[in-house]
Amino acid sequence: MKKLFFTAFILSSIISIQLNAQDDTKATTILNASSIKMKSYTTMKIDFSYSMVNTKTNINESKIGTIQIKGDKYRLEVGGQIVFCDGKTVWTYIKDDNECNINDASTQEDAINPLSILNNYSKNFKAKYIKDMVQNAKTYYIIDLTPIKGKNYAKIRLAIDKTTSQISSSIVYDKNGTTYTYLITKFATNAAMADTLFTFVATNYPGVDVNDMR
Repeated sequence: MKKLFFTAFILSSIISIQLNAQDDTKATTILNASSIKMKSYTTMKIDFSYSMVNTKTNINESKIGTIQIKGDKYRLEVGGQIVFCDGKTVWTYIKDDNECNINDASTQEDAINPLSILNNYSKNFKAKYIKDMVQNAKTYYIIDLTPIKGKNYAKIRLAIDKTTSQISSSIVYDKNGTTYTYLITKFATNAAMADTLFTFVATNYPGVDVNDMR
């Protein structure tokens, strides 16, 4: 669940960014521009690579994933799991176990529900501009997000493309020494997405064990 926490958090932060009054002016300007750009899209499909590294515990894992977003609906596929959300209900399907857990979206942690994260963003984080970084002939703004209240992670570092205002990568620094790195590999917008894409249908998964936890 923790992996889904970070994945949902980072990728939902691409949708919209609201800032705390304590943020520095340059960070505010950059993040607001990114927010306006992302809000202009009716739908988004984002492919990403993901890695989790902790040198102390010899953890070095990598995966690829996809998230599709339409308003308050999303479908996240990563690490052998598919998370469906139609805005009201969240279905978490675990492929290896052929099992699906059902929860109300309103009762899920902010980590799982992107909208909850966005709604609470302004009071949970402080943003700070760090530097400009040039990589592969592109310039990126580097911005750190530090949680105002206690969290398991110390900070999140975002790289935002100076030309497109889109977030291109992010690194979550966990307090236990683990780093979670996300790299956006493909970003498609405004494609038609049927609402059925965001709903789990048990008949599509023969023999699935459904656990309704509402």
